[in-house]
Amino acid sequence: MKSALMVVGAVLVLMGAVFALQGLGYLAGSAMTGVTLWAVVGPILAVVGVVLIIWGARAGRPGKHS
Repeated sequence: MKSALMVVGAVLVLMGAVFALQGLGYLAGSAMTGVTLWAVVGPILAVVGVVLIIWGARAGRPGKHS
């Protein structure tokens, strides 16, 4: 489970970066180039990916229980 979360998170971060760069017009060659929607969706995907990576890294660690 831990590895799967981290892999999915990494894929989302990469996808988010590509989407954002295409939406901002830095990566040309697709229908997504220059479309504001992808400039917004990309960073959101990247943040979700980072959260999954952190969650995966913390999974299995003994936590503090009160």
